[in-house]
This record gives sequence, C-alpha cells and structure tokens, in this order.
Amino acid sequence: MKRRMCLAGALVALLWATPARADNRIILRTSLSLQALNTACNPLLLAPICTVVQGLGDPLGQVYLITSPLDISGLLNLLGNPLGIIDAELEQLLNLVGGLNILPTPIPATVMSNRTLVPYPAGSTTNAWDGYVNQPAASIVGVQDTQKTFNVLGTGIVADIDTGVDPTHPALQGVLLQGYDFTRNQPGGSELNDTSACPFMTCPPPPCPNCSPAKVNQSTAAVLDQSTAAVLDGTPYAAFGHGTMVMGIIHLVAPTAQLLPLKAFHSDGTAALSDILRAIYYGVQNRANVINMSFDLTTASAELQQALDYANKNGVICAASAGNDGTAEIVYPAALQTDVMGVASTTDQDARSSFSNFGDTIVWVAAPGEAIVSTYPYNTYAAGWGTSFSAPFVSGGAALLHNLNAAINQSSAALAVAHAVPLADSGMGHGRLDLCATLASVTAASCSPDFSVSAAPPSAIITAGQQANFTVSATPLHGSTQTVTWSCTGAPAAATCTVSPSSVTLNGSTMATATVTLTTMARVLVPPLVLPRYAPPMQPWWALVACFAWLAVPAMLWTFGRASRPRRPGLAATAGLLAVSLCTYSCGGYGTPPPPISPTLSTLTLNPTTVTGGVQSSTGTVTLSGPAPTGGAAVTLSSSTSTATVPASVTVAAGASSATFTVTTSAVTTSTPVTISASYAGVTQTASLTVAPPGTPAGTYRLTITGTSGNLSHSITVQVTVN
Repeated sequence: MKRRMCLAGALVALLWATPARADNRIILRTSLSLQALNTACNPLLLAPICTVVQGLGDPLGQVYLITSPLDISGLLNLLGNPLGIIDAELEQLLNLVGGLNILPTPIPATVMSNRTLVPYPAGSTTNAWDGYVNQPAASIVGVQDTQKTFNVLGTGIVADIDTGVDPTHPALQGVLLQGYDFTRNQPGGSELNDTSACPFMTCPPPPCPNCSPAKVNQSTAAVLDQSTAAVLDGTPYAAFGHGTMVMGIIHLVAPTAQLLPLKAFHSDGTAALSDILRAIYYGVQNRANVINMSFDLTTASAELQQALDYANKNGVICAASAGNDGTAEIVYPAALQTDVMGVASTTDQDARSSFSNFGDTIVWVAAPGEAIVSTYPYNTYAAGWGTSFSAPFVSGGAALLHNLNAAINQSSAALAVAHAVPLADSGMGHGRLDLCATLASVTAASCSPDFSVSAAPPSAIITAGQQANFTVSATPLHGSTQTVTWSCTGAPAAATCTVSPSSVTLNGSTMATATVTLTTMARVLVPPLVLPRYAPPMQPWWALVACFAWLAVPAMLWTFGRASRPRRPGLAATAGLLAVSLCTYSCGGYGTPPPPISPTLSTLTLNPTTVTGGVQSSTGTVTLSGPAPTGGAAVTLSSSTSTATVPASVTVAAGASSATFTVTTSAVTTSTPVTISASYAGVTQTASLTVAPPGTPAGTYRLTITGTSGNLSHSITVQVTVN
C-alpha cells in the first residue's frame, strides 16, 4: 500500500509540475484496450492525462488519436507507462495546396476546346467529353491502345484518399461506390457537402458549356462561369474538385473499375494524418484492390508505414504522387517504395515537368501531369497541373493489371509498371508509364509497334503576314522503327501549313521531331483615295462678269470725281480710256489671240497601287500638260493582263487637264503584277499595279497535325490566333 501511495504521489507531482497549455494531438499505439486506455487517461483522484478522440481502425485495435496536455516525451516518461504505449507520434497536418504547379497564364486555348460528347467506354450509354477521352496524355501512356490490345477496361475497386467526389457527375455514373467521409465521420464521400451552404449566386451553379476555362485554384482551370470560378478561387475552396478530378483520371484509364471515394481532405486542401490512416485501413477492410494517394508530406510517420505495410500484406496496390516542389526531396508515402509506387510528372514531350519532384528514392515511374483534362464537380470538366494528376494514371493501370490477374499484388504490379519508356531526365525512376508494355509483361500477348504524337507550344498568336512555328514529336512505343509521315490540316484561307521534314523514321527509343509552319498572308490595307487636284476651266460667263467689273470701276471713279471736285476733263478722259482698255483686254480685244499649244499626256497614276483581286479596284488618273481642247481629249487605255481590266479610253473634258477611270480586278491565288498603259497625242505613260490574293482573315484556328504509319494514325491539335 505504501508503495502505491508513493507511486501516486510521484505521478501527482509530475502532473502538477507540467504547465497548462493547449492539448497536443498524438497518434498513439498502445497495448491497452479502448476501455483500459480511457481509464488510464483519467486516473482516479488525478488530473486527466489524456482524452481518447477515436480509434484509427487498425486491425489489432491498438492505434488511437488522443489529446493530452503532455507532449510525447511527457507521456513516455510517465512512471510505469500507464498508457501502455508501444509507439507515439504527433499528429500531422497535410495540405494539397502549394508547390510550383502553377496554372500557366494565359490558359492554353486548346485545353478543353473539344467538348463533343462521345460514349465512354465505347458502346456504353455513359457520355463524356471527347477532349477528356482522347486527350494527349491518354495517347502518350497508351490508354485506348492498351484497352483494345488486351481487351481490358479495368476490374476491382480503386480507392482514392482525397477531397471526395461529385457523386452526380454523369461520366462517373455506374462505377461509384458510397465511400466514407472521415472529415464528418459519416458514410458517403461527396465533396459537394463542402459547398452545402451555397456560396454561389445559384445552387448548384448552372452549366456553362460555352464558357472559357476559368481559374479555380492555383493549378486548375474549370469550364465554369466567371462568378462561380471566382468563389472557388479562394482559401475555403482551394482544393475543391481535386478528388473528382483524380477519380476521373482513374476512370479514364480503367472505365469499368469501381471507384471508392475516401474523403479525408477538406475543401481547403487540409487533412489530418490520423484521417489518412483511417482511410487506408478502411479501404483495405472494404475490399479495395488499389489505393491512390495524390498527396505528400515531408515528415516520416511510423504509423503511415504500418498502415501501408498492412495494405501490402493484404494484396493492395498503392500509388502516390511525388510532390510539386521541383526538387529532389524525400516525401511520403512515395518514399515507402516497398509499399508504394511514387509517381512524378512529365510534359507531353516526355521531359520532367518543372514543378515535379524527382529522385529515384521517391520516384518509381512518371506519367503526364500537365493540362490533364478530367471530370469536375457540377457536370463539367477541368484541366490540372501537378503530380496529383500523374499518380492516378498508375492507379488506373493497376486496375487494368487486376483485369488480367486478380491476384496481382504490390510487388508484381510494381515490376510490371517498371516496363516504362526511358527518359532523358535523371531521377525519374524507371521512366514514363507505358500501359501496353506494363500489361504485356504479365501476359503472353505483346504490344504492336506504335508511336505517340505531341506538339509544342500548344498555341501561338501572330499577325497576318507572319509565320507560326510548332515542334511536333513522334515517340516510339514498344520498339517501333516505323516511318511516320506528317500532314497538317485546318489552315485558314490564304495560309499554308507545312511540316518539315515531311516524314521521320523512328529508332525504337528516341523521339523524332519535325517543324510545323503556318504561313499567313498579310491583308491589303486600302489607303484613302486621293483625287487629283487641278484648276477647273474658266466658264464663258465668267468673262462677261469680268468685263462688267472693269467698266464699273472707272464709272464709279468718274462719278466720284464729279461730285467732290470741279470738273476736270483730263481725269474723265483718263478714266474712260482705262475702262475701254481693261474691258478690251478682259473680253478678248486687241486682235485675234495666237492658237493654243496642243496638250500632251503628262502622267498616269494609280491609287492604290496594291489591291486584293476580286475584292478591290484601283482608280487611275491621266493628267495632260495643259487644258484639253474643245471637244475634249480621248486617252486610250490598256492592261497587260486580264487580271486587271480598264475601259478602252477615258476622255478629259474640254478645258480640263485630268480625268479618272476605274481598274477592275479579278481574284488571284498568287500576287500578280499588272502594267496599265495610257496613250494620247503620240505619248504613252505606264503605271504598275499589284493584284494580291486575299490576306489571311483574322480569327482563331485549330491546326490538326497527324502522323501516319501504315494503318496507324495519331493526331494532335494546336491553336493559332491570327490578328
């Protein structure tokens, strides 16, 4: 009895010495039962040591989340280990938000431009956007080729630990399971519950099928109206839709596999490690065959490894993202390579994405992770950048492997996935995921030689008259040594699209490139029409007016002289003589004038000198060296080609020195020079006119670049805006 009292006294003294502070959240593995742990946390006559929040679902019932005013060291130093501690670690907070995976500005115009609905999987009644089903990433990893070659669409259950899913999305109907929400401790993995308070103008937000992609968080653009996107692009919803997108990528690869949403993350992107552990145990115990984990943390967790060891022992295949800090760092769970395949991100050209972490200690394989199109809440689609969207390609591939071998486990799946396309960048594990090679490694079937096609940049903006250049690449698959012939369609009017070289021969391992050039034609600018300036001929009645004016002036002088001064005969005579002289001069007196000099053709001008054939005309002007004679001057006209036509002649009116005529043009396909000639009085003048084809109209155009080899054909689209 005395010994017990001493022990109690020591415990009281220890607790009394501990300063009051906020409770620590601790993940505890204990040898005690739940009842015994609750009793130990609340010793009789003593202040509580801890509070049991909940069990975390491990099969032995040993792992709990507790809170305590003591830190881990304080708990471990309790005399006699009253809590039966086997292991303990601090709770961790994870976050999906952050990193270098930033949405490019502007958002590539070709992303999600193809919104035609197609059945998916083929032959089903479920429809999805063609731009989702046939996106470049699907072609790069060989989704549909693999499905056809091995006659697989995925089986088993793929769980995703994430923000949940939109259970109403049309593309996912028929494959979604109920799941569980660990953030609310209730059945169902819907992330729509995160917006149940309706932050939008209308709820649910109305569909906007013709809307341009709008930013909804740092790494994602969704086809939503701007007001809805603006609400989501904020702290409370920084990761909203993440789970629906990841689920959509798994579904793209394995469209008949069942999907189990395990909601451990809040819409702001945060999650507690304890909820991650609960989700892993829940997934294994609810018959998941694959677990996708598109998240990472930088601090090791013994309990995370224990949970994944448990999944491994139960034949569950796991994949996780490698992180988006663009560096070689150790992150978890990707670093737990016995239990997990870590997945890095690549561009469509098989280069490491600038934001992707790397290093063979965390990367088992890589997969495309840029502009990945997937399902998004509210019956729409989004494009995302990040390793979060690379990992589900591997998880979907695991469901295809399960289609061929229902007993396949983590180690066998990892060996199969290691049959990947080698990459030039170091630290990218076994290379870029090749689904066909992955499945071929576990069956007798083989993959036919094939190739994938990609292009960069995805879009360009030019002015009419300029060129836009793109690099198109053919990457050999399964040792292909085929010759790929290129073609380009979709060029606008008055533009040409060429590929050089026109064909490439693959060497079985290295991509071959060519240059795509769109050449546009400048549009002709029409200058303002400048009419010739010349002095109009004097009309006959103007001469009579002049005569009258000259007579009136001296008459006024004579009258003034009479009224103001004595009569002066000399002044009157002088005025009369002046009047007669001026009148005679103005009215053509002093005899017969000499005959006028005959004018000659001085110049021929055209305005404008360049016109669009069949659309514009030019105005010609003939100018004489002097006024045309009575009856006018007829100037003969001619054109050197029928592309531009002129009247047979143009008449300069009597007394005028110039006249205009119209040059009419016809449509041409190439720029055509024309010489216009004018002749009069033995003199010929010429002027040059250029008749041009119509320039490239302003607009946005999609070029389709196709690589063909035998009966194989793969295409990629790029977008060009012509100003």
